[in-house]
Amino acid sequence: MAQVIAHVTMSLDGYMAGPDVDVTRPMGRGGERLHQWIFDEASEVDAAAVRRQFALTGAVLLGRRTFDVGVGVWGDTPYPVPCFVLTHHPAPDRSERSGTFTFVHTGLFAALDLAVAVAGERAVTLMGADVVQQVLRAGLLDEIHLQVAPVLMGGGRRLFEHLGTDHIALEQLAVEPSPHVTHLRYRVVK
Repeated sequence: MAQVIAHVTMSLDGYMAGPDVDVTRPMGRGGERLHQWIFDEASEVDAAAVRRQFALTGAVLLGRRTFDVGVGVWGDTPYPVPCFVLTHHPAPDRSERSGTFTFVHTGLFAALDLAVAVAGERAVTLMGADVVQQVLRAGLLDEIHLQVAPVLMGGGRRLFEHLGTDHIALEQLAVEPSPHVTHLRYRVVK
């Protein structure tokens, strides 16, 4: 069965996007700094992390807000696989060059079931703070692949908000430093 993985870059102070996220600034003010590591080809550690994540991903589950602000930048699906958009406002499915967007309005569990079924032996990659938080609260997240960028954003969209009061234990699986980010991998202890 497919693993469910949150693959996210965040600032040292916990923000995965800067303030004022909208379609003209999908990463918010200053947020594009968080993803510079993906596009800088100088680090083989970073390039290997990108290749590993693309090879691992069999389906994507993302929130409607992430879709709305990201689709124009991506010009395609964020990964070349089927993508499921969790939404309260259904829309017609979209076929893109590398995959599809299917809009699921029947809830988190239905959307995750669809993504897991399509991913097969590969992983479901989560995108968007709200989706990551919902899946983590539901106890359905298997791993967190986190890139910590050496920047303090001071504001924006936090990754680990709204998790409730329950303690969530993590087991460290790997730490890989690069000149641009520190790659961390954790298993969620269930």
